[in-house]
Amino acid sequence: MALIRNVRGFEPVFGKDCFLAETAVIIGDVVLGDECSVWYNAVLRGDVNSIRIGNRVNIQDGSVLHTLYQKSVIEIGNQVSIGHNVIIHGAKLHDNVLIGMGAIVMDHVIVEENSIIAAGSVVLSGTLVESGSIYGGTPAKRLKGIEEEQTREMIEKIAGNYIFYAGWYREQNT
Repeated sequence: MALIRNVRGFEPVFGKDCFLAETAVIIGDVVLGDECSVWYNAVLRGDVNSIRIGNRVNIQDGSVLHTLYQKSVIEIGNQVSIGHNVIIHGAKLHDNVLIGMGAIVMDHVIVEENSIIAAGSVVLSGTLVESGSIYGGTPAKRLKGIEEEQTREMIEKIAGNYIFYAGWYREQNT
């Protein structure tokens, strides 16, 4: 069972049909929507400020979500995929976003809908990632625009895959 810990009077809240891997850590002021998954060794630390996550969000293995005390929060929309070993620190991710493996997204970044952050990128504090764009590099810059329909289809597929994978684990343990 995942490590779920209350801190400073805040208790994590989970929507319907969420999957939490046994080594996931969810602490404090964290709220997950429906059909979310938090995979192995992912850490959601809502100890110093809030983390709000929409529906159909997958937070893959080794990712860390954290904030700044009284200065930044994390807001994640619906149908967002956060790849393996990603760091999200006090950022806002709108609906239908993909954060590639190993990316770092710093405080006060806003990632608009239907956008992709390329694997290994570093998105510096205060950056606005425009809707329908791919950003990449260190520091991350806009690489190109992408069609909303193409992005939405790909991101919906990834979100659906992770709901499917989570089902394997639920079946195994019932």
